[in-house]
Amino acid sequence: MKHDLQGIFDALLEGVLILDEADRIERVNPEARRLLGLAVDATPGRTLGEVLGADHPVCGVVERVRRSGRASIHDEIEFPQRFESPIPVDVAVSNIGDAPSGTPSALAIAMRDRSAARTLREEISERERQESYGHIAAGIAHEVRNPLGGIRGAAELIGMRSQDERSQKAASLIVQEVDRISGLVDELMVFARGDRLELRPVNIHRLLDGLLDLVQLERGHEAIRLVRRYDPSIPEFEADEARLQQVFLNLVRNAMQAMESRPGTLKISTGMTLEHRLVGEDGRAQPTVRIRIQDEGPGIPEEILGRLSTPFFTTKPKGTGLGLSVARHWVRRHGGRLRIESVLGEGTRIDVDLPLHPPAQEIRT
Repeated sequence: MKHDLQGIFDALLEGVLILDEADRIERVNPEARRLLGLAVDATPGRTLGEVLGADHPVCGVVERVRRSGRASIHDEIEFPQRFESPIPVDVAVSNIGDAPSGTPSALAIAMRDRSAARTLREEISERERQESYGHIAAGIAHEVRNPLGGIRGAAELIGMRSQDERSQKAASLIVQEVDRISGLVDELMVFARGDRLELRPVNIHRLLDGLLDLVQLERGHEAIRLVRRYDPSIPEFEADEARLQQVFLNLVRNAMQAMESRPGTLKISTGMTLEHRLVGEDGRAQPTVRIRIQDEGPGIPEEILGRLSTPFFTTKPKGTGLGLSVARHWVRRHGGRLRIESVLGEGTRIDVDLPLHPPAQEIRT
């Protein structure tokens, strides 16, 4: 029984691309087109380098196979995307056919998208970090809160009994600092308490507009241009409005503060994402809303980027180092994820992905 070879390729979940002896594309399936960003009518008879550009990582793998004559397998090569983040892809390139020794042969390139696996690893790692923060927070609260109460009471007593103004001011300062530390402890306890979310239908655009109008009035943000690009098709979805306000207010303020020394444009966009969607309890991808905050600030050094969600780590002179870690916590409690990408000298982009239907186990723990 004969079968259509292209039909078989098209049915494969992995990307497959066949090159002839001159590296011209002979066959390519839809998954390979997606991973490589190829247009449907742009590939027949053209070489891989012509279509992708010689600097594409898969072209480098093909070149190495041509030189060595041996198959090559590479894990999680970053495939660039035109409008999205790079996709991690496992790539295997091997010779096919019976070309005489020393003669170029046809090549088969197999590609597997590893985005889901990478995301799962990151989510597991983030969950473990959040749990460890919870243990730390509980310990800090136990050891700090009782002494703080005693210090505050003693300072108030000193203030009431003091006759001179200097002593009264000192006592008042102690009370203020104790209250500030207590506030930090309360923020840190977010990781340990597991507060239940108050779910109700939320219009994400109304929420964003409200907080953007608020931060625009803050001092130092007058020269920053706000651009809002909303997808009007996004429906209301269940979420804790107060917690999401906390999340996005923190993220937008961070972006604006990053541009205070070099004012530019802050873009806030929304949309339904079809790629890198969230996965539900049943393992299936589910409808996902993406809120993107993109600034034109100085960017974040790579060595700092991975530490930004660590409680009390901050690059701001007066920052507490809790804002971003708390934001990530509430996004995760909604069953979503928060990702940060930055390029020095160009700016920072934050993507918050939220499911239309938050998982029950995430909101009742």
